[in-house]
Amino acid sequence: MKSQKISSGRPGLDEILIGGFVPHSTNLLRGGPGVGKTTFGLHFLIQGIQQKEKCLFITLGESVSNIKRNAAQLGLDIGGIEFLDLSPEPEFFSKVETYDIFTPAEVEREPTTHKIVEVIDKLKPARVFLDAITQFKFLAVDNFQFRKQALSFLHYLQTHKATVLFTTEASQLAPDDDLQFMADAVLNLEFSNHSRTLRVSKFRGSDYIQGFHGYRIMQGGIEVHPNLVPPLSMGKIATQQLRFGIPELDQQLHGGIESATINIITGHSGVGKTTLCLQLATQAAKDGFNSILYTFEEEAHMMASRCKTLKMKTGEALENKLLSIKKVEPLLYSADEFAHMVREDVKKENVSLVIIDSIAGYKISLHDTDIVKKMHALCKFLQNNGITVVLINEIDNITGDFKITDEGLSYLADNIIFIRFLELKGELTKAIGVLKKRTGSAESTMRRLWMESGGIHIGEPLTQLRGILRGIPEWTDNDKNDE
Repeated sequence: MKSQKISSGRPGLDEILIGGFVPHSTNLLRGGPGVGKTTFGLHFLIQGIQQKEKCLFITLGESVSNIKRNAAQLGLDIGGIEFLDLSPEPEFFSKVETYDIFTPAEVEREPTTHKIVEVIDKLKPARVFLDAITQFKFLAVDNFQFRKQALSFLHYLQTHKATVLFTTEASQLAPDDDLQFMADAVLNLEFSNHSRTLRVSKFRGSDYIQGFHGYRIMQGGIEVHPNLVPPLSMGKIATQQLRFGIPELDQQLHGGIESATINIITGHSGVGKTTLCLQLATQAAKDGFNSILYTFEEEAHMMASRCKTLKMKTGEALENKLLSIKKVEPLLYSADEFAHMVREDVKKENVSLVIIDSIAGYKISLHDTDIVKKMHALCKFLQNNGITVVLINEIDNITGDFKITDEGLSYLADNIIFIRFLELKGELTKAIGVLKKRTGSAESTMRRLWMESGGIHIGEPLTQLRGILRGIPEWTDNDKNDE
């Protein structure tokens, strides 16, 4: 029988650790300054206080007054936590103390050890946070003594039934490799490219979610955003068709797009991709499906205004809470944070359709991370949970050879719908077609598309045109097709 895990105090971190820390284990938090090690430790202890456990914070560097002030600024309630302050006192600087026979380490080690033992024996804490254990190096005459002392101290805490979280201040001059060997779990915190990431490199006695996971330090503390791991299979999901509510387009798709599919709607800027997706969401609302559209570019009120001009019923869907439009600023969100937002939204609002507008906007939030890997994880997670996904992709070149996406994401798509500008008889118009339909057949011809105050309109098949995908349409005979 597996022992129950000890919560880290952060739901996202507990998910990564498959429930939390192993009871009575020693766990290392390592990373440079400013990555949030102390804040993680406070969350760990606060969780213990909430569970009526005795918790101890041993600080060897920062003073307790600074810790309490910083916690208050983040809005953390640390009442109930016991502190053992072993940081240097201000008076130490003004004192001149010499040790003629013994080294400073030998003189200071005994009283420090005595203070720790006294507090542990008296309090008997269930959780201990030690910040930072590398300060013990100054109480040891050499590395061998430090390793022996640190290992003995961790074992001492374990024998007193404590679950321990401790930090290191690692550097090239003072590596912490030996401490990584001692710890049961090692969590690596990093801050680079304007984003913070967490990675578990070791976890004895438990599985964990591998890879780099995002986290953010904000008012209220730390929020951890685990990598999405798609379920291995979809299981039994009832397949339904989602209609656009435009008879000619639904005819092109032989009824519509199937639920729990990944779809790409691709085309030039201003060609009507977002409006077409809003029509899909509006029809989905009429058919009883909840939808959410994430926009990285256009403002939500501008979308709603355009739909009103086209006399679409999008406003009713928004009022009835069957459609939500969320503006996302990509410079403020990492890819993991956005994925976490999507996952929470679809769970809370029972969403059946997710629209991401657009791939280019989403890419900005990646901070040089692999877009294919992140988009694959997000889309497959949604699909395997029975949710239909629509990705909006913008093509840069108006003329020239046709290209579905610039990111190599077309392999993900079950269905691909494209809209393309055309120049016919000196006028700019548009054509729409279905390039791929993995779950069934679709009409192979393209049709003219136009939008006016009456809504979105699609004409008869353009059977007399060729070269549309190259952006240079030509008539096949002298009879002009007015549509």
